[in-house]
Amino acid sequence: MGTKYSPRSFPVFSSLFLILLATTSSITQAIKAVHGFSSIEEATVHDIQLAFKQNQLTSRKLVEFYLKQISRLNPVLKGVLEVNPDALYQADKADHERKLKAPGSLSPLHGIPILLKDNIATKDKLNTTAGSYALLGSVVPRDAGVVTKLRKAGAIILGKATLSEWCHFRTFESPNGWSARGGQGKSPYTMGDPCGSSSGPAISVAANMAAVSLGTETDASILCPSSYNLVVGIKPTVGLTSRAGVIPVSPRQDSVGPICRTVADAVYVLDAIVGIDHYDNATIEISRHIPKESRDSEGSLLQFWDDTIAAQTVEQHLKTLRKQGTILVDNLEIANIDEIYSPTSGEGTVLATEFKISINAYLDELVTSPVRSLADLIDFNKKNSKLEKLEYGQDQFVKAEATNGIGNAEKAALANLAELTREGFVELMTKNKLDAIVTPGVSVSTILAIGGFPGVIVPAGYDSKGKPFGLCFGGLKGSEPKLIEIAYGFEQATKIRKPPKFIFKGSIASLQS
Repeated sequence: MGTKYSPRSFPVFSSLFLILLATTSSITQAIKAVHGFSSIEEATVHDIQLAFKQNQLTSRKLVEFYLKQISRLNPVLKGVLEVNPDALYQADKADHERKLKAPGSLSPLHGIPILLKDNIATKDKLNTTAGSYALLGSVVPRDAGVVTKLRKAGAIILGKATLSEWCHFRTFESPNGWSARGGQGKSPYTMGDPCGSSSGPAISVAANMAAVSLGTETDASILCPSSYNLVVGIKPTVGLTSRAGVIPVSPRQDSVGPICRTVADAVYVLDAIVGIDHYDNATIEISRHIPKESRDSEGSLLQFWDDTIAAQTVEQHLKTLRKQGTILVDNLEIANIDEIYSPTSGEGTVLATEFKISINAYLDELVTSPVRSLADLIDFNKKNSKLEKLEYGQDQFVKAEATNGIGNAEKAALANLAELTREGFVELMTKNKLDAIVTPGVSVSTILAIGGFPGVIVPAGYDSKGKPFGLCFGGLKGSEPKLIEIAYGFEQATKIRKPPKFIFKGSIASLQS
């Protein structure tokens, strides 16, 4: 499935793609059993492509549906920041291409509308601002690497999704899902905290305002919103997908990945965006982590949960995994878990320095911009304190601006993080010969973040307060094929995801109790 690349044209990733495509072949076969097309709501990529093939749907009608959903729901949910004024043009172009191309010759994402988190650059009529007015009107030099691949696959750029402003790195005091430009995002299930920072992509696909979406993660920013909004998120191994043209926090931890309603849809998106980008050296270096073989499905359960109902739900899910043949190894723990989550681990120290270096480089490369440095951003917020709600503060910006590059303290922090990773998660996985760890919620996010490891989260149920949560599968670098296989099996066996229900008073939507 997905866009296939020959070994000659894609040498570094060919073996990974073969593994990924082979692993997900069961997905393709399973979803081919779906016949007919009844509703765009909750439709999968495969459903939509089948409807295209049977002349039951066009890309124009699909885009019009999502635009209508956005106009009805977004005033309340605030998951979408901007709609692409060229979306319908791109839809018409896709419909025309479909008539000319041979059946089966187009990418699975051809003609599919996708929303992008507003830190992913597009060289078009859309802004790329990280949710801040400081970058409104700035001009990027080129599409982000992942956007180039999406366009090549024929995807329709529907618009930009909201986010926690500056990926929640201006300050930790602002609410999840808030940005000056986008306002306060809300989970369509609780009308409350959507988590972040990729809040808009998760809100939007959960509420059927887009078919699929793309988010970014530094630490929990894909996994957490996916968990809170009952959708699937894949946080890839750092470097598996290009970060070029993405407003950064940390090149060491940043990753770009899909947020979708199903594992299969997330794989279609991941398949389209994986690969070498010469603007991001990490995409070349990651080749050393491509897995050459895979063991039987073996996982360790790490419990980070104190909610009784959620714990009971997780226990039922573990029984399901065991019935599928997954070997679960109980009573294992990461020996240095407390140190990893300690404020003295060094993660915060390094992130502040990395942010200043990387954001200055990003701003300097812009063709046109009212700000050119982190210092300029801090000054802009001071001068526009009401517009940017400076009452939330900008302490993380100020902390980062005070740094002076990678010095002795930062080198010591980096060495400590590497040691914590090596003696903690890596030792647990290798010593016990595990394919994955399984955790309810996203408490494992920092472990995955500091090591650049992948994670896949799938809807798992609701806690005692009725808030959705997911089950997260994490693994070593390059273990996406096995994680996807396990996550897909779990998803198909449980079928937890249900769309949120709304009631309308005039044109205003609210949650249906």
